[in-house]
Amino acid sequence: MNYKLSHLDQLEAEAIFILRETAAQFQNPALLFSGGKDSIVMAWLARKAFWPARPPFPLVHIDTGHNFGETMHYRDEFVALLRAQLVVGSVQESIDTGRVVEEKGPNASRNKLQTVTLLDTIEKHQFDACLGGGRRDEEKARAKERFFSHRDDFGQWDPKNQRPELWNLFNGRMNPGEHFRVFPLSNFTEMDIWMYIKREEIPLPSIYFSHQREVFERNGQLLAVTEFLKPQDHEKTDTRTVRFRTIGDATCTGAVESNATTLDDIIAEVAAARQTERGTRADDKRSETAMEDRKKEGYF
Repeated sequence: MNYKLSHLDQLEAEAIFILRETAAQFQNPALLFSGGKDSIVMAWLARKAFWPARPPFPLVHIDTGHNFGETMHYRDEFVALLRAQLVVGSVQESIDTGRVVEEKGPNASRNKLQTVTLLDTIEKHQFDACLGGGRRDEEKARAKERFFSHRDDFGQWDPKNQRPELWNLFNGRMNPGEHFRVFPLSNFTEMDIWMYIKREEIPLPSIYFSHQREVFERNGQLLAVTEFLKPQDHEKTDTRTVRFRTIGDATCTGAVESNATTLDDIIAEVAAARQTERGTRADDKRSETAMEDRKKEGYF
């Protein structure tokens, strides 16, 4: 009987191959885990790739200190489910030790500060590869990434100096002090991620589903009122039914108005959406090349 793999089967097989290739080529790889849907799917695939053993990568969370409470609660439950080791890099610690200077003003965010904390965490634990949940459809800078993305000894990315990956052959050779970022989900789209989550029945943070939240508008973004982010005097708050398409630092991650309470609702909503998921991220709007500039400096 002829059995044809579905496109989700093919994407899963490709990602599992990349995960196993990472474990084979590198001595001390890690999996970057934000608590967002992409890193959740990547960790879930790692669980499948090495079952019944535990995933051979620690989960590394770069904690800005400005996270949504739902994300942090989910992180701890998910790490326990995977029986994984959790490594936390603290942006607050980077601020306290003078490694970075916290931004000031109404649009201040710790999102960019994560880069230094991430690079310090990589150096401290001597990680030679870091698995990331980036997808090529997310943003134009991420579309330039290879599966195995080389970083120099300063942790920097040069999009013009990446290695060919013909026939899915990956070159993980590097000099001392260098490392790789590896992107198993490169060929997934946002819709693929949601369809895979539904198929696998993967638990998610509640923040992805429709709920009531106090919000206010700033620069075209619908931002949540939190202990880290307050409206200015001229900005009016109200309670709306919203959800988040992407999860990041609470100070720069916008919500969307939505009544999607189930995965089927979210899939239908994504299919009809005219705005990309990162269109709700205020940090990406600071300049035309904001994401690429951060990636060149060592960002995820």
